[in-house]
Amino acid sequence: MSLGVLLPFVLIAACAGYFQTVTGFGLGMIVMGATGGLEIAPVASVAAVVSLMMLVNCLVALPGRLQHIDWPSVKAASIGIVPMIVCGVLLLEYLSGRASTLLGILLGLVIIYGGFSLLLRPDRQTEVSSPRSFTVYGGLSGLLGGLFGIAGPPLIYHCYRQPTELIGIRNMLILLFAVTSGVRTLFLVSQGRMSSEILLLTAWSIPVIALATYAGRRFPPPLSPRLMRRGVFAMLVLIGGWLIVAELGGIVGG
Repeated sequence: MSLGVLLPFVLIAACAGYFQTVTGFGLGMIVMGATGGLEIAPVASVAAVVSLMMLVNCLVALPGRLQHIDWPSVKAASIGIVPMIVCGVLLLEYLSGRASTLLGILLGLVIIYGGFSLLLRPDRQTEVSSPRSFTVYGGLSGLLGGLFGIAGPPLIYHCYRQPTELIGIRNMLILLFAVTSGVRTLFLVSQGRMSSEILLLTAWSIPVIALATYAGRRFPPPLSPRLMRRGVFAMLVLIGGWLIVAELGGIVGG
């Protein structure tokens, strides 16, 4: 792998890790959007790297926190996640070979949606949602996770509507993201699609993200959380819009 691919990817991963630390959101979308817009690496490879990043992050964060989790809701969401992860990966493979422009536009739309979801503050319900609703939202997140390694927005929105303590919501989301990333990674391994390029990018990215995480904790920007959320929102909307315009420009130019 050339330095022309590795260095930009590592720099993007560092920026994404820093923003993830100071806002709690955005790592996968920043990495997917920026690398896709700059055409640094194929979408399928970057999605696999993002899944591995998230899996490592979740496995580090989970120990000692499982007692706060609503297990029936996790089970219901997982029922939707697992099959839709496979569908998402297969759809990614199909679109990569036959409709790469549509794939880029979809990625841009997902990133913009993720940006808007950062600003949404859903009303809390008085009762926990039905298992069926967790399965539906889990399926939506599984599809996005399979396509782009970005499973967050649907489940984040649904979980924050629940009348559950915030610590329970956060830990449930960490576990569900671990399930999503783990299932996606296992499926790729079973299909022999875990290439040396994916493993090399992951090996370089993880220590860089660890350093960026430390920097984010040690040297946070002198901004309020509200301003930080707005900043990341603007960044994601710009990245998503840039992807869409680039793909549409390619159609017009072609």
